Amino acid sequence: MFNDSKQKELRKDLRGNLTYPEFVLWQAVRCKALGVKFRRQHGIGRYIVDFYAGEVRLVVELDGESHFSEEGMAADKIRTDFLCDSGMKVIRFTNLQVMQELPEVIEHLRCEIVRRKTMLTF
Repeated sequence: MFNDSKQKELRKDLRGNLTYPEFVLWQAVRCKALGVKFRRQHGIGRYIVDFYAGEVRLVVELDGESHFSEEGMAADKIRTDFLCDSGMKVIRFTNLQVMQELPEVIEHLRCEIVRRKTMLTF
């Protein structure tokens, strides 16, 4: 289910070509800065998610302009439904939120990580 070998090169390319908002968020969450290890451009099923914290089964997606079209929103719903049905929590932020409200984005993630750690230990 994780990191399909057929997607290896694509995942590697995506990691090497992060958008600026992805880079900014990566700098804030890497090296267990929030108490869990995040992976970037991580394969789950047929999807590649922007960030994944496996310990708490948390997916973080950043949405740029393409996500706001009807087609983009429909594809995101299918993707989110698959991930949620697989036991993961999906949190979406816009690129603008990351760039203009990074402290709030990080605090939201921190709270969700604490909640998920508590929930998953019972």
